[in-house]
Amino acid sequence: MKVIVTGAGGMVGRALVRHCLSRGAGVSGLDHAALDITDESSIESAIERERPDVLFNCAAWTDVDGCERNTDHARLANTRGPELLALACRRHNALLITISTDYVFDGEKDGFYTERDRPNPVSVYGLTKLAGERAAQTQWTRTIVVRSGYLFGTGGTNFLATCVDRLRRGERLRVINDMFGTPTYANHLAGRLFDLAEKDLPGIYHVANSGDGASFAQFAHEAAEKTNLDTGLLTEVSVSSLGLPAPRPRNSRLQSLLSETIGLEPLPHWRTALAEFIETSLTQPSGDAN
Repeated sequence: MKVIVTGAGGMVGRALVRHCLSRGAGVSGLDHAALDITDESSIESAIERERPDVLFNCAAWTDVDGCERNTDHARLANTRGPELLALACRRHNALLITISTDYVFDGEKDGFYTERDRPNPVSVYGLTKLAGERAAQTQWTRTIVVRSGYLFGTGGTNFLATCVDRLRRGERLRVINDMFGTPTYANHLAGRLFDLAEKDLPGIYHVANSGDGASFAQFAHEAAEKTNLDTGLLTEVSVSSLGLPAPRPRNSRLQSLLSETIGLEPLPHWRTALAEFIETSLTQPSGDAN
């Protein structure tokens, strides 16, 4: 299998490049400098050059508050980009797998959101990501949309690594106790993305580590305890107290109804994933996980 990974400089993109290589795939990992997914001619040149069987789109603008302030840029990166990739994949008959978000839901549901639930985004970020899902699927029938959230891993900016870094420096940290999601380890997400590429069954799939999910506060406490850091530095707050520009879903926990039906086992529990991440990454001196 020959693949292109866009957004290869980010956390999920890096994990996916490593995983594809470990599975024997030929990989072209393209970061933003190598490929701007909003540039149609650059996309066409890259696909014409590489001739991939699969294009994994890990590129996006994930700054939730930034999207709220700059709607035009959010639409370009999160909606137009996936649409252009889908058009190019259609011309070259390549499978497109594009990553979306749990923020396409409004958070009003008590339980898990499945693929059967109707999206209703409450932020510009969620709106533009949902529009990107739909634009890609409209332009190319061989499109797989993968929704995930509460991502953690090595490289890029993510809540867990930031939290542990700051606690190591003895800094106090406010953690939200009334927003809930399903923590997902980038390495496990990467493995599932490759599994879906092998299945080549277009549709929408929710991918998250198993378990009941957690608030940011619960996740932070668990990480602090596993790394023997001072949980007393954590102060629990409500999301409303932070005055953030963009609204967030209070509950965006994800569960898949489809994975097992196509022969894919549930991912490990998020606490197991957290322990694996800590064992392999956070026990080492702090690097680019900030």
